Amino acid sequence: MLLLEVISGERLAKPERGKMRVHKISNVNKALDFIASKGVKLVFIGAEEIVDGNAKMTLGMIWTIILRFAIQDISVEETSAKEGLLLWCQRKTAPYKNVNIQNFHISWKDGLGFCALIHRHRPELIDYGKLRKDDPMTNLNTAFDVAEKYLDIPKMLDAEDIVGTARPDEKAIMTYVSSFYHAFSGAQKAETAANRICKVLAVNQENEQLMEDYEKLASDLLEWIRRTIPWLENKTPENTMQAMQQKLEDFRDYRRLHKPPKVQEKCQLEINFNTLQTKLRLSNRPAFMPSEGKMVSDISNAWVGLEGAEKGYEEWLLNEIRRLERLDHLAEKFRQKAAIHEAWTEGKEEMLQKSDYETASLSDIKALLKKHEAFESDLAAHQDRVEQIAAIAQELNELDYYDSPSVNTRCQHICDQWDALGVLSQKRSEALQRTEKLLETIDQLYLEFAKRAAPFNNWMEGAMEDLQDTFIVHTIEEILGLSTAHEQFKATLPDADKERQAILGIHNEIAKIVQTYHVNMAGSNPYTTINPQEINTKWDKVRQLVPQRDQALSGEHARQQNNERLRKQFASQANVIGPWMQTKMEEIGRISIEMHGTLEDQLTHLRQYEKSIVNYKSKIDQLEGDHQLIQEALIFDNKHTNYTMEHVRVGWEQLLTTIARTINEIENQILTRDAKGISQEQMNEFRASFNHFDRDHSGTLGAEEFKACLISLGYDIANDAQGEAEFARIMSIVDPNRQGVVTFQAFIDFMSRETADTDTADQVMTSFKVLAGDKNYILADELRRELPPDQAEYCIARMAPYSGPDGVPGALDYMSFSTALYGESDL
Repeated sequence: MLLLEVISGERLAKPERGKMRVHKISNVNKALDFIASKGVKLVFIGAEEIVDGNAKMTLGMIWTIILRFAIQDISVEETSAKEGLLLWCQRKTAPYKNVNIQNFHISWKDGLGFCALIHRHRPELIDYGKLRKDDPMTNLNTAFDVAEKYLDIPKMLDAEDIVGTARPDEKAIMTYVSSFYHAFSGAQKAETAANRICKVLAVNQENEQLMEDYEKLASDLLEWIRRTIPWLENKTPENTMQAMQQKLEDFRDYRRLHKPPKVQEKCQLEINFNTLQTKLRLSNRPAFMPSEGKMVSDISNAWVGLEGAEKGYEEWLLNEIRRLERLDHLAEKFRQKAAIHEAWTEGKEEMLQKSDYETASLSDIKALLKKHEAFESDLAAHQDRVEQIAAIAQELNELDYYDSPSVNTRCQHICDQWDALGVLSQKRSEALQRTEKLLETIDQLYLEFAKRAAPFNNWMEGAMEDLQDTFIVHTIEEILGLSTAHEQFKATLPDADKERQAILGIHNEIAKIVQTYHVNMAGSNPYTTINPQEINTKWDKVRQLVPQRDQALSGEHARQQNNERLRKQFASQANVIGPWMQTKMEEIGRISIEMHGTLEDQLTHLRQYEKSIVNYKSKIDQLEGDHQLIQEALIFDNKHTNYTMEHVRVGWEQLLTTIARTINEIENQILTRDAKGISQEQMNEFRASFNHFDRDHSGTLGAEEFKACLISLGYDIANDAQGEAEFARIMSIVDPNRQGVVTFQAFIDFMSRETADTDTADQVMTSFKVLAGDKNYILADELRRELPPDQAEYCIARMAPYSGPDGVPGALDYMSFSTALYGESDL
């Protein structure tokens, strides 16, 4: 009875304490009845034979007990106990050389089979590499001693009996081997538990790596945006057109070379984030929350700020170039007019300060008076030029011209000199008038020459100034206006030539009078410094500048024609690409909500569609080339199209991002379908129901639309307070951010979650408990023995010390670790 209690693990009826034969027979009958109650049939074995010491009967009964309670429970792949035990031994010893277990007698004679079983489960107990097949005694004794000492398996066999027998006893060896099976059966459970933990940890490690990759990529992208925005916001103006052109070229390099890779990184970041969240949902993990400031929305907001700074910087660059162009034009105009005026005023102050009238004759006084009148007329004629110079200087100051101090100094000098000339002219006029009564004669012809020559000279100087004046135009109409004005000017040349000949005729008449009357004239015309040679020289200069002006206007006209061609060339492509991108966006929207074939078919279709869109990139690049030509030609408007290059770039980026997001949504649906075991028919049914209630084709369902969709799929939502509470719970799952809408991905996740069979914290906790031998804690050595090295160290590094009353030094808390894996506590 004691043997049965030990081998079966159950309590038998209380034995009788008497030593009489009848007591012994009663106790043996109790044992036989217990054996019979376990379904074991005993043939020809009675209590009397056992009490009387029948060795054959007694040994037969003991073997029956061993077979029933030690061997019969062994089952491997639904085989019998003996076959199952043999199959277990074959599998465990398969990796070991010189071991070939085919039976329970001669296959065990060399002792290597016993040693292999021990080494397979406890490799630290036996150095299998030092065992030799030709030394069976050492092998057997080593196995028996180690089993008795470390595995609590009694030494049932003797090495000499096994080696000295041609065919060892099969039942004895089978009984001894079954002890190894029972001793190591717990290892199989540990292996299963370890596999489950490895699977869970592998998923967790992969998710953590994805989180680290997202954090790094987000940090790098945000850092690039942080460094780029100050550069775009730095609007320190340059003083020269060349420096601003270099800034514009740097901005073009940023647009062509630096920004496109970051656009791809931003798109990839969003895809990685969506994929990570999908994997976390599929593995029943909590959603990933990036570090503060690194959410997808934070990156999108930073990107919006970047594009806003970029747009403002481009507008500032173009305005600055226009401003510098205007400033250069005004500065050159100021210098020309100032130089002409300064040349005219040269020596005028000295002339007005002369006292030659004091000793002059009457005729000389008259001449000096007339000459001064001519000077005042000339002075009045130059008043307009002085005002123009002052106005240009004022405009340069308002436009913040970098060399404004020198301009102001020069302008102030001209104005001061002009005021001084006015004062000196007034003083000289008064002095001449006081002596006017003494002057009676004057040569009217000189006076007439001076009066007509002075304005004509001014007209020629003005004409030369206008003919040499620089011009800036941006359209064909503007250059045509300048050309028309120039043609009108050329039409006045015949009348001007007549005036010149008339003035020269006056001078010829003076010469004729002097020659006829032998007038003694000291010096030149007293009323003017203008002479016929100067008039002819300036007239020749005017005639020379006219064709040069014709050539300049013609060249500008050709340039404007080329600019118009560039505008039309850009517009012809932009007016095709813009509508094309809008059409593609609409088609992608339709594809994302329509059902044609399996998800794999839709994914293949979308990837082919993406490839066709990417192949269109050459047209975008060609348009970029045309746009660069337009910018290099400093063309700032285009009446032939409403599309700018910025519109096309933004549309292209949105198109690429939309197709990538749509592909990612389909891939996530495939992940969800495969992970949750959803059939294609179920997926189609879900999509059909979703699309049916998505009446505005927005890709989302409102709360009422979502409820109607669930009801159409057979989900029971009662129209009462309990039903409303249940629906509110469902909405908190599919719409955790409380946006009031449900996406298709959230809808699929919810429908699949209802029947999903996923790992839980309790399952992982149970697996750790198996590895720990039913303890409430686990040791580092146990983790290293049962788990792969990297995952064992992963657990050791993250498990908190066990603080329970039954803990030992080095005990680890696997329970809090298991709940932390599923977001139920902090890891």
